[in-house]
Amino acid sequence: MKLSEIKLTNPYLALPDECYTRVKPTPLENVFLIHANEEVAKLLDIDSEELYSDAFVEFVNGAWQLEGSDPFAMCYAGHQFGHFVPRLGDGRAINIGTIKQWHLQLKGAGQTRYSRSGDGRAVLRSSIREYLMSEAMHGLGIESTRALALIGSEHKVYREVWETGAIVLRVSPSWIRFGTFEYFSHKKRYEELEALADYAIAESYPHLVDAPNKYLQFFTEVVARTARLMAEWQAVGFNHGVMNTDNMSIAGLTIDYGPYAFLDDYDSKYICNHTDQGGRYSFGNQPNIGEWNLQALMHTLSPMAHIHKLEKALAQYTELYTDRYLQLMGQKLGLDVLKDEDLELIKHLLGMMQGLQIDYTLFFRTLSHYEGERSTLLSLGLFHKPMHEWLDSYDERLKANTSTTEERHSAMLQTNPKYVLKNYMLQEAITAAEDGDFSVVDRLFEIAKDPYAERQAHERWAGATPDAFKNQKLSCSS
Repeated sequence: MKLSEIKLTNPYLALPDECYTRVKPTPLENVFLIHANEEVAKLLDIDSEELYSDAFVEFVNGAWQLEGSDPFAMCYAGHQFGHFVPRLGDGRAINIGTIKQWHLQLKGAGQTRYSRSGDGRAVLRSSIREYLMSEAMHGLGIESTRALALIGSEHKVYREVWETGAIVLRVSPSWIRFGTFEYFSHKKRYEELEALADYAIAESYPHLVDAPNKYLQFFTEVVARTARLMAEWQAVGFNHGVMNTDNMSIAGLTIDYGPYAFLDDYDSKYICNHTDQGGRYSFGNQPNIGEWNLQALMHTLSPMAHIHKLEKALAQYTELYTDRYLQLMGQKLGLDVLKDEDLELIKHLLGMMQGLQIDYTLFFRTLSHYEGERSTLLSLGLFHKPMHEWLDSYDERLKANTSTTEERHSAMLQTNPKYVLKNYMLQEAITAAEDGDFSVVDRLFEIAKDPYAERQAHERWAGATPDAFKNQKLSCSS
């Protein structure tokens, strides 16, 4: 379909007026296309050749609105680092319409009513990070928002220094957050709260539209999706960095990519956000924060469902999270049937990795080739005894497997990625892009699409993070 043939819809605007504010994008100056995602274009039924037209760049810049577009910013509240803020909202994101149930949003397209003292812009570095990482999470099989395109500009934006502005055209099956519910609950606007819940159910849980006790069932499924998402983050070694309730998706998606990081060396206490001085959103604390945020959501729904029943639903979180996490870790270890004692094997492994400061991704990829010869694995850590002790336990455990060694290797290589987009890799792309070279963005995008593939040309990115770049912390403007 050509851009001129598309007709957008705006289902969110059927909600009460207080849910949003209409606003027009403010285009950037002297814009150009950096990258377009042909796979996402197919989801939207947009012809791939349209992505490389001048009209498409103007569309992403907010300078040309497609038929039916009625741009708006969404209103929500949120607990930020545990402290409730009664009104936040889309401060630098503008929703421009819906295609085939995918909601399109321009991030960095100018000020909205909710920008507060901000300029509503996104800089090039943060836009590259979001564009690449949303595709990387999708490639890893983790539920995430995605992006259709990234444009750059000569528009000057000030953060700590002057930088250039950019826009990411993000797409998602839902942009509703836990904090969206908190906004109306805090204001005791229960009619709007119920309308929002009905909308969210129809959008993300349509099988519950006519279900008895649908609000309780809705919360029960949000608990399950959140538990699954947290387990997937932990298993792959992803640290989000800003798990405020306004950054938590009601649909169980990974949203709002800021100062995130994949683990370099395994460290359960790793903090990727330098604002998070207390470690609230440290890597190891993410499952607990997932539950904390669900508890906040639970209280917003209590006017529509019995609180004790909601509490029972929330009480399932730990078991749901643990079951999924153990299942994923068992897959990473090549265990074809989980046993009760596998929890201790996993704890032993993580303790060994923490003590030896072993690269998380590299270890599991290397283990995927393990046949009993230990030298390659031993070379990953400075001391060999702890690794020998764990491998002794692992060898013994593998005896209970019913699969062959070849089958185990094959399954593990499809579970343990060869590549994750670590921050030093992204910084390389950003540094080149700031000099006008977007080739590294192109290469990392290809890696992100299939992180399990062997790529001889990119082998240098499959090793341990260079010492000079390990465990860096980033700001929320990242």
